[in-house]
This record gives sequence, C-alpha cells and structure tokens, in this order.
Amino acid sequence: MENVLPEDKGMSATKFADLILEVSTILLESGAHCERINRNVQRIADTTCFKVEMLLSFTAVSVTVTDRENPENTVTGNKRVRHHGAHFGVLTNTSLLTWKLFENKISLGELENCLNEIKAAPKHPVWLIRVFIGVACGCLCLLAGGDWMDGAFAFIASLMGLTVRQEMVKKGFNLMVAVVCSAFATTTISGMNVLFGCGLSPDISVATAVLFLIPGVPLINCIIDLLEGYIPTGIARGAFGGFILLCIAIGMFMSMSLIGINNF
Repeated sequence: MENVLPEDKGMSATKFADLILEVSTILLESGAHCERINRNVQRIADTTCFKVEMLLSFTAVSVTVTDRENPENTVTGNKRVRHHGAHFGVLTNTSLLTWKLFENKISLGELENCLNEIKAAPKHPVWLIRVFIGVACGCLCLLAGGDWMDGAFAFIASLMGLTVRQEMVKKGFNLMVAVVCSAFATTTISGMNVLFGCGLSPDISVATAVLFLIPGVPLINCIIDLLEGYIPTGIARGAFGGFILLCIAIGMFMSMSLIGINNF
C-alpha cells in the first residue's frame, strides 16, 4: 500500500464510499468496461487504509468499504447508473486522476474536486455534434463507393435522424422508441435517393446513413466483460446493444415498407 497523504487520513469510510461510487458511476456512464473500473477503484483504495469490494451491474453500482485497521468500521453504498454513453475524454481524465493519486501527486480531496470539474465541463454544442455525425456518415458513404449525391443524402438523413433521437430522448421518450423513430426518419430521407435515382449507388446511402445508431461501445464492452468474467454485466450489455440493433431494423423495415423499397 502506498503512503497516504496526511490530509487523507481523516476521511471517513462513508465519505470514501461516496467517492468510490462517484468514480465508478462516472466511468460506467462514460463507456468503461468493468475491469477498467475495478482497476481505477483499486488504485484509489491502495492509497488508503480502506478495503473496497465492488459489485458492478448494468443499472447500479454497489460498494462495501472496510477499514483495515478497524474491520467493524464498514460502510455499504449503492448508486444508480443514469444512462450509458461514450465519452473517452472523461475516461482518460478520470484514469489520469487515479494515477496522480496513486503517485501521491494529489490528495483525495483534490481528486474529488477534479471529478466535479470533469462533470461540470462544458459539452460540445448540439448542432456541432449533429453536423459532424452527418459528415461522418456522408464520408462513409463515399468510402463505400457512393458518389457525392449519395453522400449528400447520407449526410442529410443522418443529421435529421440524430436530431429526432436527441429531441425524443430530451423530451423523455424511451430510448428504444427514439431509436425506432430515428431509424425510420433516417431511412425515409435516404430512401428518397432510391426512389428518384439521384445518385449512382443510392442503396449505399441508405445503408451508411443509419450507422450512427449502431451501439458499438456496448457491444465491444459486452465481449470484454464476458472474457474477463463479468458475466451478468456482459450479458446485460449484449442484450442492450442487441435490442438497439433490433429497433434499428424495425425502423428501417417500417420506412422501406412505407416508401416501397423492395430490392434493398
């Protein structure tokens, strides 16, 4: 165990448990797999006199903190996971903070303050995210063999589809319903390219416009968690990602049936 900074010796088990829960949920909500969360938490625990046992699930985190010098001083806490996203900047910055703590460059109090700064950091403007998602899907269309007109349809369709999903989630709609509607809107717009034959490969614009909906991070983390022994969480992440894929397929099927695309 590393040397403990003087200002960290007075931290209570309850406050330390709250800090561990905060770190764990930030990492889980930002797209970290379970073993990465566990490594960061144990790195923090190794700088203190506390032993940490943790249970990670898809919807909540549970930790038990025990004072090694006084085993009767034990605290258990739980915290709900609000959402599952992907923010690699948060993952990197949080991991760097735990390393700084491990190397005695910062105290637990400073770690807590830095975590609050990470949570309060300004996010990218919504319109900028929508534009660059559209650009990404348009470029994927070009790389897949579409021409500039196909790319333009993929750009507009993905931009509008992302807008539909974001606005529906913002208004409190179920995520899966939002994905179905987003896939429907995206395919309907890109399907106009198929109906009117504006581009050389309109089917490519339909296929690439919905790629922003693919749940890549949950599916990758599902495989990692299963390989590393976090079976329940891995299965939950796989089911979450698989159901999103099903919702994408439902939205695309509804749109193609409506506008009459039969040879996709």
